[in-house]
Amino acid sequence: MFDINIYKDFILKFIKIKLEIWRYKMQVGGQAVIEGVMMRAQDKMAVAVRKPDGEIEVSVENIEPLYKKYKILSLPFIRGAAAMIESLIVGIKTLQYSASFYEEEKSRFEKYLDEKFEGKAENIIMSLTLFTSFAFAIFLFVLLPTFAANFFKSKIQNNVYINLFEGFLRLIIFLVYIYLISKMEDIRRVFEYHGAEHKSVFCYEAGLPLTVDNVSKFSTLHPRCGTNFLLIVMLISIFIFSFFGWPNIILRIASRILLIPVVAGISYEIIKWLGKSNTVLSRALAYPGLMLQRLTTREPDEKQIEVAIAALKAAIGEE
Repeated sequence: MFDINIYKDFILKFIKIKLEIWRYKMQVGGQAVIEGVMMRAQDKMAVAVRKPDGEIEVSVENIEPLYKKYKILSLPFIRGAAAMIESLIVGIKTLQYSASFYEEEKSRFEKYLDEKFEGKAENIIMSLTLFTSFAFAIFLFVLLPTFAANFFKSKIQNNVYINLFEGFLRLIIFLVYIYLISKMEDIRRVFEYHGAEHKSVFCYEAGLPLTVDNVSKFSTLHPRCGTNFLLIVMLISIFIFSFFGWPNIILRIASRILLIPVVAGISYEIIKWLGKSNTVLSRALAYPGLMLQRLTTREPDEKQIEVAIAALKAAIGEE
């Protein structure tokens, strides 16, 4: 006669291992938005926003990542560029969604676009925002350091040294930019939600129930954070560009822009490895990014943690 009690411990251990494998494969991540948090898990994205009346509004939608639509985009080093573009689009979309709860009425420009393009103002504004954000980033992190380095080219004859000078100048601009925006009150609120997002993801990865008490115990510093990714992009660009010569200024700027997908692809593979590995080397490489997160994350309060938990539960399909 088959007695299931004999195999009870084995079955429970097997189920536990399977659940841990499933949890490991189902990596989650997200970003902070205006008075809320966006979470992504496999084929779902959820945005939770604390409305002005204090209630939490949760929006869930099914998503199909670009790497699933186009198999070539799932290849190592290529998937990084695709993920970067997709993150920009999703990030701006979710920011606009969260901001809509705090807009009293549409601006005259939005009303004009609605009338002119038959209710497509939101898509047009998102495209304009994406273009403007990209243009600003190109100016701040490509044009400005390249022109500054070009000014000193006559004093620094070695191409490697001038490339390194340009790269470190870009890194300094990035760090100063992060520091300055961290002092803004509205951004500080977003950074608190950023901390809540990290804490809830840590709690989920630890296999603990998603409660405010459990989430509160974890750190706001996560190795798989977008802040780490941006810092790694800066460092990888310094290394790659140091091997290039110094053609005329137009070709140099063009090469910087065209190589962004390459830099993003390499950085993406590194950040995925940092998120999985716990070796001395991985911890050492993740350390600068974790320290930078002291600027981009803040300790959240319980209400902000509640929003992050709501978003994460909705994304993973947990009631």
